[in-house]
Amino acid sequence: MSGGVDSSLTAALLKEQGYNVTGVYMKNWTLDIPGFVCPWKEDYNDAKRVAVILGIPFKVYDFEKQYRRKVVNYLIEGYKKGITPNPDIICNQEIKFKLFLNTALSDGADLIATGHYARVIKGHLLKAIDESKDQTYFLYRMPPESLNKVLMPIGNMLKKDVRKEAKKRNLPTADKKDSQGICFIGRVGIKEFLVNELGPQVPGDIIDEQGRVIGRHEGAIFYTIGQRHGLNVGGGLPYYVTGKNMAKNQVFVTTILNDDTLWKRDIKLTEFHWTYPNFDLDKSPLEAITRYRSKPVKATLKVSAKSAKLRLEEPARAITPGQSAVIYAEDKVIGGGIII
Repeated sequence: MSGGVDSSLTAALLKEQGYNVTGVYMKNWTLDIPGFVCPWKEDYNDAKRVAVILGIPFKVYDFEKQYRRKVVNYLIEGYKKGITPNPDIICNQEIKFKLFLNTALSDGADLIATGHYARVIKGHLLKAIDESKDQTYFLYRMPPESLNKVLMPIGNMLKKDVRKEAKKRNLPTADKKDSQGICFIGRVGIKEFLVNELGPQVPGDIIDEQGRVIGRHEGAIFYTIGQRHGLNVGGGLPYYVTGKNMAKNQVFVTTILNDDTLWKRDIKLTEFHWTYPNFDLDKSPLEAITRYRSKPVKATLKVSAKSAKLRLEEPARAITPGQSAVIYAEDKVIGGGIII
C-alpha cells in the first residue's frame, strides 16, 4: 500500500472478495533533497489510515538499502554514461516483483497484490482496460514466475471508477492526487536530484544541425533525446535534442522536426526480457511502444541470445538510449528490451 487511491481500493476490494489481506508499505526512499521534502511520511500515514479503516493488519518493509543499490545507483550510473534510464522499470523488476514478493512469501503470504493498471490472466500480463492509465510499459521486466503470484484487481477498471468506488467506501485517499516525477523522489525533478547526488556539472557547447555553436548547456547528463525545454537557446523556432557526445561534453540540437536524427525505424535492444516465454513471434502481428504512452506501432522483432532487433512499420520520434521498447501482441505483453 503506497498511500495512494489505487492501492487503497485494491486492499478494500480484495478484503470484500474474501481474501485475508495484510497491508504493506515499502519504505524505499526517505531522504529529503534541498528545496524538496520527500513525501514518504505522508504516504505512510495515508496507507496506515486506510488499513485501520479496513480493519486489516499493516506492516512496513524497509528496503531502503536495497533500493539505493538496485535502483538509485542504476539511475545515476546510466545518466553518467549519457543514457536516459527508466528507474520505474527496474524498480518493478528488482524490488516490487522480486524482493517484495519473496519477502512477503517468506512472511507467510500466498500472493501479493498491487494497485497497478494492468491485468494478469492465467500467468500472462495484459494491458489495462483503461488505456490512458495502462502501466504495462513499466511492468514488462517482471520475472515471468512472479505472474502466478500477483493480483492486480483494478486493471479491469477505469481510473474515474476507482476514485468513485474509493469514495463509496469513505477511503481518505479517494481524492488524493497521483504521484508525479521519479518513482522514489516524488515531487523533485531529475536535474535537481542529479545535482544533489553528483554536484554541478561542467558546462559545454550546444551545437545545431549545421555544426554551429548556438549556446551553452549546464551539463550533458541532464539532456535526453527529443527534449525541448530547458535548453535556454532563445529566439526563433524551438530546438530539440538529437544527440550527445559525453566525451566532448556536447549536446546536439535541431529545429527541424522531421530531421532524420529524430526519427528511427530500426532499433537495437539489449537485455531482452521475455514476459511471455516461448512466444511464437510469427503467431500474430506485433506492436511496439518505445516510450510510456507513445502510440503503438506495428513492428517485427528478431531476438538472438544477446540482443534483439526491432523494425517499426512507421518511424518513431525521439528513440532514446536507456529507455525501453515493449512488444505487444494485441493486449498481451510479449517482452521488451533496453534501447541502445
